[in-house]
Amino acid sequence: MGPNAVLGLSSILVLVLASELVVRKLERIAKFYGLSEVVIGLTVVSIGTSLPEIVSHLVSSVQIVSGLGDSRTLSATVLGGNIGSDVVQQTLILGLVVLAVGGFRFSRKFLVRGYAPMIGTTLLTLILAWDGMFSRLDGVVLLGVFLFYMSFLYSTRSDIIQEAGRNPPSDSPRRDVVISVVALLTVVVSAHVLFRTVEFYVSRTSLEGSLIGVLVLGVGAASPEMSTAIMGVREGAEGISLGTLIGSNITNPLLGIGLGAVISTYHVPQPLIYWDLPMETVTAAILLTYLLTKDDVGVFLGRVAAAVGRQETKLKLEMVEERHLGRVGAAMLIALYFAYLFGRITYFPTDF
Repeated sequence: MGPNAVLGLSSILVLVLASELVVRKLERIAKFYGLSEVVIGLTVVSIGTSLPEIVSHLVSSVQIVSGLGDSRTLSATVLGGNIGSDVVQQTLILGLVVLAVGGFRFSRKFLVRGYAPMIGTTLLTLILAWDGMFSRLDGVVLLGVFLFYMSFLYSTRSDIIQEAGRNPPSDSPRRDVVISVVALLTVVVSAHVLFRTVEFYVSRTSLEGSLIGVLVLGVGAASPEMSTAIMGVREGAEGISLGTLIGSNITNPLLGIGLGAVISTYHVPQPLIYWDLPMETVTAAILLTYLLTKDDVGVFLGRVAAAVGRQETKLKLEMVEERHLGRVGAAMLIALYFAYLFGRITYFPTDF
């Protein structure tokens, strides 16, 4: 492994760790000043886990408008990282979390307020990208949808937004503010170094920007969501894990791509249009279909039981509005991720 590869991987590690530190300190500061759990969840925690993607978009866009790098390479890398991160979260990470806890129960309310909007967000992103560009108008549309969705969550207190984390209020807000600022600057510098490293490899190898983004940046950027999901599993708060993964997949494209497009516009490589975004939609739709259909037999039996007055009627009727994702479904998600990677590397290796 050459020095540039070490530098690039180190910048991803620093980017992720510094982002997590920013989120942790800002959460403690918010609690010190008495902000509600809902507000903290909607802002610091929800947006904070997407900080690597958001900062990457801001840094790449500033580099594009400043002429500090090739706009197509920067666009391909940051978009590949954003979309790759979403695919990793909704397949591989969700599958691993479900395997760890043995299963999740999804309420219909959650599927309507969280999972369906996630699929809608991906479809909207694909539609806007279809002409090969994310224009500033496209960015405004994405940001507008994000603000509308945040308003909807706040007004309904939807469970798609996880509770504020387990960090206690700050005992020294001034110190935590300083640490947050330093950590945030570190995030920005790390993102800058990362994109310079990617440009180096794109210019000297056969690797393409979007493929690097999907394979490397996407996995690294998903690390905060993975750590938060694992924390939720360890503490018996699986809802935090689920809310983090689904909420991040809504925040990443709407806020990350939206901000970047407003600043600089983006060139969208064709593999993202013809493979990555469609596969992100398909994998999510497969899981949704699986959840909505796999328990239909149990629901039917519950209704039959209600008709004949059996003792377990109440329990079965309570299950009618829930959908269970077990280890079989988790294995399916993990398999979908590797199928996605195989197709990407085999059939879409270049940004044609």
